[in-house]
Amino acid sequence: MASNSIALRLSGMFALVALLVFLLIGWALYLQVDKGLGLLPEAEVDARYSVLESQVQRFGDLEHWGKLSVKLKLLSEEDKRLRFWVVSDNPSYEFGSPDPKIRAFAQGPLGMRDLYLNDHNYPFKVRVSEFPAKDQRPPLRFLTAIDTETFRQTQHSLVIALISLAAIGIALASALGYWVAHIGLKPLLDLSLEARKLAPPRLSGRLQLSSLPPELDQFVTSFNSTLERVEQAYSRLESFNADVAHELRSPLTNLIGQTQVALTRGRSAEHYFEVLQSNLEELERLRSIINDMLFLASADQGSKATELTEVSLAEEVATTLDYLDFILEDAQVQVQVRGDAQAPIEKAHLRRAMINLLHNAVQHTAPGRVIHVDIKDEGDHVSIGVTNPGTLISGEHLPKLFERFYRVDASRTNSGGNHGLGLAIVKAIALMHGGTVFVRSERGENTFGINLPC
Repeated sequence: MASNSIALRLSGMFALVALLVFLLIGWALYLQVDKGLGLLPEAEVDARYSVLESQVQRFGDLEHWGKLSVKLKLLSEEDKRLRFWVVSDNPSYEFGSPDPKIRAFAQGPLGMRDLYLNDHNYPFKVRVSEFPAKDQRPPLRFLTAIDTETFRQTQHSLVIALISLAAIGIALASALGYWVAHIGLKPLLDLSLEARKLAPPRLSGRLQLSSLPPELDQFVTSFNSTLERVEQAYSRLESFNADVAHELRSPLTNLIGQTQVALTRGRSAEHYFEVLQSNLEELERLRSIINDMLFLASADQGSKATELTEVSLAEEVATTLDYLDFILEDAQVQVQVRGDAQAPIEKAHLRRAMINLLHNAVQHTAPGRVIHVDIKDEGDHVSIGVTNPGTLISGEHLPKLFERFYRVDASRTNSGGNHGLGLAIVKAIALMHGGTVFVRSERGENTFGINLPC
């Protein structure tokens, strides 16, 4: 949606920054100009007063006072902003027809002050001066004033100009910011268009780094790494789906075939019993596959072993061997346990992992041979390795042996309940305990095992 556009967000941020900058600059400029404008009326009043001061002090007769009054009148007419008042006990030496308000103001403190008149919106800046008596002239209060309206209007015009310029500047910053952001984000848009093309089954493509800004290199590298993991997961999923279909198809085909044959014509009760017994074996196999797949799905969702108990691993292995006693006897193999260690484990899960490891070893051990279970305390973890004598496994297969449905024999020949999920479950149980799995094939022996944290 447009409200979530990065370009619009950036342009909004540019506008906000421009607003703050213009506010700071405008406020500083306004204060400086306001200070200057505030001094101008005082400076002009002082300039006018300095011209008249010597004339007022020099002469004290009525004749010269008349000439001074004419000059004050001319100055007032030339500049409508100027006002002069002279207050005295002798009306002959007064000027400007001072009313009671002016007279009261004149009797106040000397110096620069503000005078507010009813017919003006802005105050007059007034310099109140006092001249002592001289010859015929009595003491005087001399008021030199200037109307500050023009200065205040200038000040208001400056405020309006600053606000207008700030508004225009913010609008320009927003527009230019959007344009700059749109251009700057174009490589990201190109990446988005390129990424849209990467969908199953076309997962082998990768985003290119050559034409991108350096800031996007890390993102593209991470995205390509994610694509690689997705491709691998997708390939595993496709293989897993094919394996699941194959594993489920065989027992279902057997069930359907045997049932169809039994139904072609009448059979004896003994024959039907044999068919049902065979079907039961296939159904047990189906149930085992489904249970294993549900367990792995739960492990994939991050399930952890929670009911941990500190136990002797040698005792747990011995308990598992008791459970496998008949299988070991039928295979005519022996198991020797070497070493012991303590570790926090969930008993049911560990026994399931050991059953799978031992069952895997029994399947690949010739009659009369010995399988060894080695338990070692490695300091920060303990290892349980199940070693059986057998044909060496090629190095290219070793990293994949704990994957689901993976078999060294590509023909997928099955026997009994072996459906290729046993070692995958071992790995899942190790991960649920925060451990790892390992496999070695050397000197005529194959070792599969798990590492568990102490």
